[in-house]
Amino acid sequence: MTPHQPGFSGGMLDRADHLRADEAAIAALRQDPRARVLMLEGFDPLLTPQGGLAWCGVDAVEPDASLILLGLLQGCAHFVVLHEQPNEAPLFRSPRVMGVLSVLGPDDMAIYGAARSLLDWHGRHRFCGRCGGATQVHKAGWGRRCSVCATEHFPRVDPVVIMVAEHAGRALVGRQASWPPGRYSALAGFLEPGETMEEAVARELFEEAGVRATRVRYVTSQPWPFPAQLMLACVAQVQSDVLCIATNELEDAIWVSRDEVRAALAGDKNARFLAPPVYAVAHSLLKHWTTA
Repeated sequence: MTPHQPGFSGGMLDRADHLRADEAAIAALRQDPRARVLMLEGFDPLLTPQGGLAWCGVDAVEPDASLILLGLLQGCAHFVVLHEQPNEAPLFRSPRVMGVLSVLGPDDMAIYGAARSLLDWHGRHRFCGRCGGATQVHKAGWGRRCSVCATEHFPRVDPVVIMVAEHAGRALVGRQASWPPGRYSALAGFLEPGETMEEAVARELFEEAGVRATRVRYVTSQPWPFPAQLMLACVAQVQSDVLCIATNELEDAIWVSRDEVRAALAGDKNARFLAPPVYAVAHSLLKHWTTA
Protein backbone atom coordinates (compact mmCIF):
# COMPACT_ATOMS: atom_id res chain seq x y z
CA MET A 1 0.00 0.00 0.00
CA THR A 2 1.31 3.47 -0.85
CA PRO A 3 0.62 6.66 1.10
CA HIS A 4 -1.46 9.53 -0.20
CA GLN A 5 0.32 11.77 -2.68
CA PRO A 6 2.91 13.92 -0.87
CA GLY A 7 2.85 17.67 -1.34
CA PHE A 8 4.81 19.21 -4.26
CA SER A 9 4.34 16.07 -6.36
CA GLY A 10 2.02 15.20 -9.23
CA GLY A 11 2.37 18.40 -11.28
CA MET A 12 0.59 18.43 -14.64
CA LEU A 13 2.94 20.72 -16.58
CA ASP A 14 4.88 19.31 -19.54
CA ARG A 15 8.43 20.44 -18.76
CA ALA A 16 9.19 20.66 -22.50
CA ASP A 17 12.87 19.79 -22.30
CA HIS A 18 12.98 19.55 -26.10
CA LEU A 19 12.27 23.30 -26.36
CA ARG A 20 14.65 24.67 -23.72
CA ALA A 21 17.63 25.11 -26.05
CA ASP A 22 15.49 26.42 -28.93
CA GLU A 23 15.65 30.20 -28.55
CA ALA A 24 13.23 30.82 -31.41
CA ALA A 25 10.66 28.48 -29.89
CA ILE A 26 11.01 30.12 -26.46
CA ALA A 27 10.61 33.58 -28.04
CA ALA A 28 7.44 32.38 -29.78
CA LEU A 29 6.07 31.04 -26.50
CA ARG A 30 6.70 34.41 -24.84
CA GLN A 31 4.74 36.14 -27.58
CA ASP A 32 1.77 33.80 -27.32
CA PRO A 33 -1.11 35.81 -25.76
CA ARG A 34 -2.10 32.71 -23.79
CA ALA A 35 1.27 32.57 -21.98
CA ARG A 36 1.15 33.02 -18.22
CA VAL A 37 3.65 34.27 -15.63
CA LEU A 38 3.52 33.13 -12.02
CA MET A 39 2.87 36.03 -9.66
CA LEU A 40 5.08 36.14 -6.59
CA GLU A 41 5.63 38.45 -3.64
CA GLY A 42 9.34 38.02 -3.12
CA PHE A 43 9.55 34.25 -3.27
CA ASP A 44 6.06 33.56 -1.94
CA PRO A 45 3.13 32.86 -4.26
CA LEU A 46 0.21 35.23 -4.65
CA LEU A 47 -3.19 33.56 -4.59
CA THR A 48 -6.50 34.09 -6.33
CA PRO A 49 -9.63 34.62 -4.20
CA GLN A 50 -10.35 30.93 -4.78
CA GLY A 51 -7.00 29.93 -3.23
CA GLY A 52 -5.13 28.98 -6.41
CA LEU A 53 -1.88 30.32 -7.82
CA ALA A 54 -2.23 33.78 -9.38
CA TRP A 55 -0.97 34.30 -12.94
CA CYS A 56 -0.59 37.30 -15.22
CA GLY A 57 0.11 37.73 -18.92
CA VAL A 58 3.64 38.17 -20.28
CA ASP A 59 2.69 41.74 -21.24
CA ALA A 60 2.43 42.54 -17.52
CA VAL A 61 6.17 42.06 -16.95
CA GLU A 62 9.11 44.06 -18.28
CA PRO A 63 9.80 43.32 -21.98
CA ASP A 64 13.39 42.33 -21.23
CA ALA A 65 12.54 40.31 -18.10
CA SER A 66 14.39 37.03 -17.74
CA LEU A 67 11.76 34.28 -17.74
CA ILE A 68 12.15 30.66 -16.70
CA LEU A 69 9.97 28.27 -18.65
CA LEU A 70 8.20 26.14 -16.05
CA GLY A 71 6.42 24.11 -18.70
CA LEU A 72 3.41 23.80 -20.97
CA LEU A 73 -0.20 23.02 -20.23
CA GLN A 74 -2.35 22.34 -23.29
CA GLY A 75 0.26 24.16 -25.34
CA CYS A 76 0.19 27.26 -23.12
CA ALA A 77 3.57 28.30 -21.70
CA HIS A 78 3.89 28.98 -17.98
CA PHE A 79 6.82 31.12 -16.83
CA VAL A 80 8.26 32.67 -13.68
CA VAL A 81 10.35 35.86 -13.61
CA LEU A 82 14.00 35.53 -12.61
CA HIS A 83 15.42 38.65 -10.98
CA GLU A 84 19.19 38.60 -11.46
CA GLN A 85 20.20 40.54 -8.37
CA PRO A 86 23.01 39.95 -5.85
CA ASN A 87 21.90 37.79 -2.93
CA GLU A 88 18.62 37.12 -4.71
CA ALA A 89 18.07 33.79 -3.02
CA PRO A 90 15.53 33.02 -0.31
CA LEU A 91 17.34 32.27 2.91
CA PHE A 92 14.34 31.17 4.94
CA ARG A 93 10.79 29.96 4.55
CA SER A 94 8.51 32.81 5.49
CA PRO A 95 5.67 32.21 7.96
CA ARG A 96 3.32 33.27 5.18
CA VAL A 97 4.40 30.64 2.70
CA MET A 98 3.82 27.82 5.16
CA GLY A 99 0.26 29.02 5.61
CA VAL A 100 -0.23 29.29 1.85
CA LEU A 101 0.85 25.68 1.36
CA SER A 102 -2.03 24.49 3.51
CA VAL A 103 -4.57 25.79 0.98
CA LEU A 104 -2.88 25.13 -2.38
CA GLY A 105 -4.12 22.22 -4.48
CA PRO A 106 -1.69 19.45 -5.49
CA ASP A 107 -1.01 20.73 -9.02
CA ASP A 108 -0.47 24.33 -7.89
CA MET A 109 1.80 23.19 -5.08
CA ALA A 110 3.92 21.18 -7.53
CA ILE A 111 4.23 24.15 -9.89
CA TYR A 112 5.20 26.49 -7.09
CA GLY A 113 7.68 23.98 -5.69
CA ALA A 114 9.50 23.72 -9.01
CA ALA A 115 9.54 27.50 -9.45
CA ARG A 116 10.79 28.11 -5.93
CA SER A 117 13.62 25.58 -6.26
CA LEU A 118 14.74 27.02 -9.60
CA LEU A 119 14.73 30.61 -8.34
CA ASP A 120 16.73 29.58 -5.30
CA TRP A 121 19.25 27.69 -7.45
CA HIS A 122 19.80 30.67 -9.76
CA GLY A 123 20.32 32.97 -6.79
CA ARG A 124 23.05 30.71 -5.44
CA HIS A 125 24.85 30.01 -8.72
CA ARG A 126 25.64 33.40 -10.19
CA PHE A 127 29.31 32.42 -10.35
CA CYS A 128 31.04 29.39 -11.82
CA GLY A 129 32.17 26.73 -9.37
CA ARG A 130 35.06 25.87 -11.68
CA CYS A 131 36.72 29.23 -12.44
CA GLY A 132 34.70 31.83 -10.53
CA GLY A 133 33.46 33.61 -13.65
CA ALA A 134 30.00 35.13 -13.85
CA THR A 135 27.32 32.76 -15.14
CA GLN A 136 24.43 33.58 -17.43
CA VAL A 137 20.98 32.04 -17.82
CA HIS A 138 20.91 29.12 -20.21
CA LYS A 139 18.30 26.70 -21.62
CA ALA A 140 15.20 28.76 -20.79
CA GLY A 141 16.23 29.02 -17.15
CA TRP A 142 17.10 25.35 -16.64
CA GLY A 143 20.84 25.98 -16.62
CA ARG A 144 23.58 28.57 -16.42
CA ARG A 145 26.71 28.91 -18.57
CA CYS A 146 29.98 30.43 -17.41
CA SER A 147 30.90 33.55 -19.38
CA VAL A 148 34.62 32.77 -18.93
CA CYS A 149 35.18 29.01 -19.30
CA ALA A 150 31.81 28.09 -20.86
CA THR A 151 31.14 25.39 -18.26
CA GLU A 152 27.45 24.57 -18.09
CA HIS A 153 25.75 24.23 -14.73
CA PHE A 154 22.36 22.64 -14.13
CA PRO A 155 20.00 22.56 -11.14
CA ARG A 156 20.58 19.75 -8.70
CA VAL A 157 18.61 18.30 -5.82
CA ASP A 158 20.00 17.08 -2.51
CA PRO A 159 18.77 13.62 -1.45
CA VAL A 160 17.49 13.40 2.12
CA VAL A 161 16.33 10.27 3.92
CA ILE A 162 13.31 10.61 6.18
CA MET A 163 12.31 7.57 8.16
CA VAL A 164 10.11 5.98 10.75
CA ALA A 165 11.96 3.55 12.99
CA GLU A 166 9.71 0.66 14.02
CA HIS A 167 10.02 -1.65 17.01
CA ALA A 168 7.41 -3.98 18.49
CA GLY A 169 4.55 -2.23 16.70
CA ARG A 170 5.55 1.29 17.69
CA ALA A 171 7.09 4.09 15.65
CA LEU A 172 9.81 6.54 16.65
CA VAL A 173 9.13 10.25 16.16
CA GLY A 174 11.27 13.18 17.24
CA ARG A 175 11.12 16.93 17.50
CA GLN A 176 13.42 19.91 17.10
CA ALA A 177 13.30 22.80 19.53
CA SER A 178 12.37 25.27 16.78
CA TRP A 179 9.13 23.46 15.88
CA PRO A 180 5.68 24.42 17.16
CA PRO A 181 4.97 23.11 20.66
CA GLY A 182 4.04 19.46 20.68
CA ARG A 183 5.01 18.75 17.07
CA TYR A 184 6.82 15.48 16.39
CA SER A 185 7.81 14.04 13.05
CA ALA A 186 9.89 11.38 11.34
CA LEU A 187 13.66 11.62 11.72
CA ALA A 188 15.62 12.83 8.70
CA GLY A 189 19.10 13.59 7.40
CA PHE A 190 21.11 14.20 4.24
CA LEU A 191 22.76 11.39 2.33
CA GLU A 192 26.54 11.59 2.39
CA PRO A 193 28.95 10.84 -0.50
CA GLY A 194 29.49 7.14 -1.10
CA GLU A 195 26.38 6.13 0.83
CA THR A 196 23.28 4.20 -0.21
CA MET A 197 19.82 5.26 0.88
CA GLU A 198 19.62 2.28 3.24
CA GLU A 199 23.00 3.07 4.77
CA ALA A 200 22.00 6.70 5.29
CA VAL A 201 18.80 5.65 7.08
CA ALA A 202 20.76 3.36 9.40
CA ARG A 203 23.44 5.96 10.08
CA GLU A 204 20.99 8.78 10.81
CA LEU A 205 18.90 6.65 13.15
CA PHE A 206 21.97 5.66 15.11
CA GLU A 207 23.45 9.17 15.17
CA GLU A 208 20.24 10.89 16.25
CA ALA A 209 18.52 8.28 18.41
CA GLY A 210 21.07 5.54 19.12
CA VAL A 211 18.99 2.76 17.52
CA ARG A 212 20.36 0.14 15.11
CA ALA A 213 18.43 -0.56 11.91
CA THR A 214 18.16 -4.19 10.76
CA ARG A 215 15.96 -3.74 7.68
CA VAL A 216 15.04 -0.68 5.62
CA ARG A 217 12.23 -0.49 3.10
CA TYR A 218 11.53 2.40 0.76
CA VAL A 219 8.02 3.89 0.74
CA THR A 220 7.81 7.03 -1.40
CA SER A 221 9.56 10.28 -2.31
CA GLN A 222 8.82 13.99 -2.35
CA PRO A 223 10.46 17.02 -3.96
CA TRP A 224 10.93 19.62 -1.22
CA PRO A 225 11.68 23.15 -2.47
CA PHE A 226 13.32 24.68 0.60
CA PRO A 227 15.64 24.93 -1.17
CA ALA A 228 15.86 21.83 -3.42
CA GLN A 229 15.75 18.42 -1.81
CA LEU A 230 14.39 15.00 -2.68
CA MET A 231 12.94 13.39 0.41
CA LEU A 232 13.27 9.58 0.37
CA ALA A 233 10.76 8.18 2.83
CA CYS A 234 11.48 4.83 4.47
CA VAL A 235 10.48 2.55 7.31
CA ALA A 236 13.26 0.83 9.25
CA GLN A 237 13.05 -2.08 11.66
CA VAL A 238 15.38 -1.55 14.61
CA GLN A 239 16.91 -3.92 17.16
CA SER A 240 15.88 -2.17 20.35
CA ASP A 241 13.67 0.63 21.64
CA VAL A 242 16.38 1.97 23.98
CA LEU A 243 17.14 5.55 22.92
CA CYS A 244 20.27 7.65 23.15
CA ILE A 245 19.14 11.03 21.83
CA ALA A 246 21.66 13.39 20.24
CA THR A 247 20.55 16.63 21.85
CA ASN A 248 22.39 18.70 19.25
CA GLU A 249 19.96 17.21 16.68
CA LEU A 250 16.76 16.53 18.60
CA GLU A 251 15.04 18.05 21.58
CA ASP A 252 13.12 14.85 22.24
CA ALA A 253 12.08 11.54 20.70
CA ILE A 254 9.27 9.19 21.70
CA TRP A 255 7.81 5.82 20.71
CA VAL A 256 4.17 5.99 19.65
CA SER A 257 1.54 3.40 18.82
CA ARG A 258 -0.53 3.22 15.65
CA ASP A 259 -3.59 4.50 17.50
CA GLU A 260 -1.59 7.45 18.81
CA VAL A 261 -0.36 8.26 15.30
CA ARG A 262 -3.88 7.97 13.88
CA ALA A 263 -5.17 10.40 16.50
CA ALA A 264 -2.41 12.88 15.70
CA LEU A 265 -3.00 12.65 11.94
CA ALA A 266 -6.72 13.19 12.51
CA GLY A 267 -6.01 16.37 14.46
CA ASP A 268 -7.46 15.02 17.71
CA LYS A 269 -6.97 17.70 20.33
CA ASN A 270 -6.20 14.97 22.86
CA ALA A 271 -3.56 13.33 20.68
CA ARG A 272 -0.21 12.64 22.26
CA PHE A 273 1.61 14.82 19.72
CA LEU A 274 1.00 17.34 16.94
CA ALA A 275 1.46 15.69 13.54
CA PRO A 276 3.53 17.18 10.71
CA PRO A 277 1.52 19.24 8.20
CA VAL A 278 -0.45 17.35 5.58
CA TYR A 279 1.76 18.53 2.69
CA ALA A 280 4.93 17.13 4.33
CA VAL A 281 6.07 13.67 3.28
CA ALA A 282 6.41 12.81 6.98
CA HIS A 283 2.62 13.02 7.16
CA SER A 284 2.33 10.60 4.22
CA LEU A 285 4.90 8.29 5.78
CA LEU A 286 3.16 8.14 9.14
CA LYS A 287 -0.18 7.56 7.43
CA HIS A 288 1.38 4.71 5.48
CA TRP A 289 2.82 3.22 8.65
CA THR A 290 -0.58 3.12 10.35
CA THR A 291 -1.93 0.93 7.53
CA ALA A 292 1.10 -1.28 6.94
